[in-house]
Amino acid sequence: HAPLFSPALKAVAPVRKSLGVRNFFNVLGPLVNPVQPEYQMLGVYNLAMSRLYSYIYQEENKKFCIVHSMDGYDEISLTSQFKVVSNKGEQLFVPEELGFKRIGQEELSGGNTPVEAARIFRNVLHAQATEAQMNVVLANAAFGIQTVEQDKPIEECLEIARDSLYGKKALKVLEKFIEINQ
Repeated sequence: HAPLFSPALKAVAPVRKSLGVRNFFNVLGPLVNPVQPEYQMLGVYNLAMSRLYSYIYQEENKKFCIVHSMDGYDEISLTSQFKVVSNKGEQLFVPEELGFKRIGQEELSGGNTPVEAARIFRNVLHAQATEAQMNVVLANAAFGIQTVEQDKPIEECLEIARDSLYGKKALKVLEKFIEINQ
């Protein structure tokens, strides 16, 4: 999404796409965010990328959280162990440690079309998605919360995430965002 927000990356988007493989521009995207957020949560597709981003974010004094599922997902997928690298160091988790069941990759489909993806997204916000979908969102949200609230234990961050999803607070935020932007 970087080309939508950064004029410099918009200019090189055709070159990046024509290469057809992951490249320097894919790495650069999160680093050239014109907003320069104080907090950054990022998913990476391999551990080498987590080390690279960790070093850069430490040099910039950002509060960050980088996640990688050990089976290759660039998010907390709950399909395997996952690594979290943050200002506080590195930690390897298994889904069961956080109270989640390990799930199969087939349970993670985000939809084959934008309409399908939007339906799944709305189901999550209405707390009507599958257990696997809800749990993946909760796990990722909890670590996002902990990126900002670094002194809170992950269990407390999970409770905040649960309250936000099941209490429909996240849905209300989306509805307000849509209302403001119409």
